[in-house]
Amino acid sequence: MNTHRLQLAQKSLLGNSIGDAFGESFFGPEDAVYNAIHFREIPQTAWEFTDDTVMAIAIYKSLETFGEINQDVIAKDFAKNYHLDFRRGYGPAMHRTMRAIEEGSHWKEVSNAAFNGMGSMGNGGAMRAGLIGAYFYDDANKVKQQALLSSEITHANEEGCVGAMAVALATAINTKLHLNNQVLDPNEFIKQVASELPDCDTTSKIKKALTVLPNYDIRTVVSILGNGVKMIAQDTVPISIWIAAHHQTDFKEAIWRAVSALGDRDTICAIVGAITIMNTKEENIPVDWKNNVENWQQSEFYKNN
Repeated sequence: MNTHRLQLAQKSLLGNSIGDAFGESFFGPEDAVYNAIHFREIPQTAWEFTDDTVMAIAIYKSLETFGEINQDVIAKDFAKNYHLDFRRGYGPAMHRTMRAIEEGSHWKEVSNAAFNGMGSMGNGGAMRAGLIGAYFYDDANKVKQQALLSSEITHANEEGCVGAMAVALATAINTKLHLNNQVLDPNEFIKQVASELPDCDTTSKIKKALTVLPNYDIRTVVSILGNGVKMIAQDTVPISIWIAAHHQTDFKEAIWRAVSALGDRDTICAIVGAITIMNTKEENIPVDWKNNVENWQQSEFYKNN
């Protein structure tokens, strides 16, 4: 067991869970949400995370037990955790996938058959991939390989897989920066992520983020990069990478920027949180956020596996 790597993965998973629960609390009447964001007031919330973190916990368990992604074990844990609480924000396609696996179908068959055999290009692979980058931070090829394996279990389409790879790579980069006490020019950060990815729509959109200036109104950013409302990797990962690149060392500011994009706010906040927490000083992570968020290590999703 590699304690150092697991500690890094735990930190990323904490950022994932805080961002996830934070973002989830901003669903509600539009005017109330706009006011809450404007005045930086978190709506009354139980600080419970969603499937974004539930599925990341299964990824962590595989790293803890095997030191790598074990697809068969993770698929079983996905289905087991889904059964424990299926009201955690799973999308319609994921309900079908989890039920099919739970009923005995092999995950590969189910994943490859989704969307008429094209596989899912949803953002589900990306939302749980950050901790993989934290764990394998010093080996970009390993990060990509393991992120791909983690995505294939439910999101076999190239776009879904590349989305997971991009998030894992960004987290790896930010982890390495922290360990070397460094930051990168935001565009260089984005370039480093994109340079490791195969050509596809998600990669093209990430490269497009290089044209988006930091002082752009968030609505303009959303019009260019998306905000996850389509629930696909191409519409979710690029803006997440852009926000993380511009807030590498400021977890709190990154999360507020992420939620202001609206759209799939729990997922974007989860992704941004998993990346930016890695290069944020401990004292700059809000104590009340850490204390209030549902503790994934004490949850039934971790303890019952």
